[in-house]
Amino acid sequence: MEVRKERSEAAAGLPGREELEAINRFAKTPLAAEQVYTFTLRLCDNEVDRDFERFDAAALERLGELFVGKSGVFDHQWSARGQTARIYRTEVTREPSMTTAAGDEYRWLKGWAYLLRTEKNADLIAEIEGGIKKEVSVGCSVKHSVCSICGAEGGCRHVRGQAYDGKLCFTELRNPTDAYEWSFVAVPAQRGAGVLKRFGQEEEQTARLRREAALGRKYLSALRREVVRLAMLADDRLDGGVLSKAAERMEEPELLAMRDAYAAQAARRFPAAPQLRPRPAEAGEDAGAFQI
Repeated sequence: MEVRKERSEAAAGLPGREELEAINRFAKTPLAAEQVYTFTLRLCDNEVDRDFERFDAAALERLGELFVGKSGVFDHQWSARGQTARIYRTEVTREPSMTTAAGDEYRWLKGWAYLLRTEKNADLIAEIEGGIKKEVSVGCSVKHSVCSICGAEGGCRHVRGQAYDGKLCFTELRNPTDAYEWSFVAVPAQRGAGVLKRFGQEEEQTARLRREAALGRKYLSALRREVVRLAMLADDRLDGGVLSKAAERMEEPELLAMRDAYAAQAARRFPAAPQLRPRPAEAGEDAGAFQI
């Protein structure tokens, strides 16, 4: 999750009139703008996370509804003493120029949060402004957890994080039933989750990293196909399907070594024929003479 300051007032964490009205829906006594500090958060997205799980697009929309009014804590410790801020509105943001590892349009859930400007919260506000308190994680429950390879729910033979016929295996989380809290953490499961910065540097960096990751996946896929092709040329008794599955489990160093080994075997089996063949010498000609 990231915090974004989008206007001059927001840069100071001061809410506008409409923002303050939304905040006061949760306050027992109406608050003035100078009594609260506001910031925005990237709560979660539809990208495959470190646990090889992801929310689908419909789940993000539902989580947006469920997270309104939910408190922020620290390290998912459910304690009233740890309550720091509250989300007062959300919105799903679409990034048409970005694609997830699953191949669909990248989307993320943006949340607007507030906390009181008290002596107790002064250090926390300073840490948010200084980029110290930045990463967040969400706590929620979902009704369905589905395998991306076979569509099975509740367990199957596929292993999360492994590739099957070039497709990454992950669990897709669908139909959220509850959102418990959001929490400041040291290492979030979702790589992009955090407090949003003012000028979108992190969004640009994330987009660049996604492009580089996509190129890396394309390169490895092409390298695996080349290994299988050369292996079949070197020994046509080999099973192409078995080779393809074996190659999916290999990383670049292994693939490069196998490519070079199979290329050498294929070259010995099918040596390159010269483009120009010598013309047989006729009677009386010097067989070693240069001829055109």
